[in-house]
Amino acid sequence: MQSVKSIHFLLTIHPVDTKRIDLNLLVSLEALLATCNVTKAAARLHLSQPALSAQLNRLRELFDDPLLVPAHRGMTPTAKALDLVGPLRLALDQLRSTLHSLDNFSPTTAELTYSIACTDYIEVAVVLPLIVALREKAPGVRVAVHRLDPGRLTRQLADGDVDLAIATPDGSVPHLHTKHLFEETYVLIARRGHPHVEEGISAEGFAGLEQLVVSPAGGGFSTPVDITLGALGRQRTVVASAASFLVVPEIVSVSDLVALVPRRLLHGRLPELEVIDVPWLSERFQVELVWHENAQGHPGQRWIRELICDLMVQ
Repeated sequence: MQSVKSIHFLLTIHPVDTKRIDLNLLVSLEALLATCNVTKAAARLHLSQPALSAQLNRLRELFDDPLLVPAHRGMTPTAKALDLVGPLRLALDQLRSTLHSLDNFSPTTAELTYSIACTDYIEVAVVLPLIVALREKAPGVRVAVHRLDPGRLTRQLADGDVDLAIATPDGSVPHLHTKHLFEETYVLIARRGHPHVEEGISAEGFAGLEQLVVSPAGGGFSTPVDITLGALGRQRTVVASAASFLVVPEIVSVSDLVALVPRRLLHGRLPELEVIDVPWLSERFQVELVWHENAQGHPGQRWIRELICDLMVQ
């Protein structure tokens, strides 16, 4: 941040013990050097004259210099004080500008990189429409997607490596904020013209189809759906498992395999697929936004979270 660099430069050209630096002291020094008068500077800062005199004494000790000395009319800055005027004004102006820009986030002019941890399914269902919307509403905002790693997520959010996670609920964690995004249901997909798929397919008809499932960890051939089928006295035939949802529509579109997928995965893929509701299947899951306390007050990040919520309602 340029304002921090400017303050660092200010303190390196006039070495001081940075552990003793109070930003309020620098603001007071700015007013004192501008007025060369303790009474006028105190009035400008809405401080009492004794309070500002005490701050001037601290500044003199900090910089090892009188800073202001008696003159024929009032006080005059020392040579070191004159050297401080320009860098001090630049540093404080840049700090004020930075704080003002944070409090007044403007999407059309903002430059920001936003990191999101999510699954491949969420990339399609949420991140894709977000990127499209950002190109129109906030062209200076970039999105960096990270693979969701539940074991590391809390640390990634706390360290600022990830700004936001979009995931299924995973219990309450201190310092993490959550917001419900949507409830997702499953639909059955098959290639258009599939000879054995029809609306209102029964559990028996479903179990008789050759199926593709997704196993994110790799190698699995069962999902919670099999528990539902078992309760209905049915067992399905799974002939393939994929590690990612993203490839499932492509496989289904060129074969007689069918698959259950989250409904929002099908963004823009309807022409080549039959999409069938499965009324007897109650399987569903929740999706929520997760962010750390350190991102709670950032206006740019708050605006992006609100945009995501708005997009998912549409």
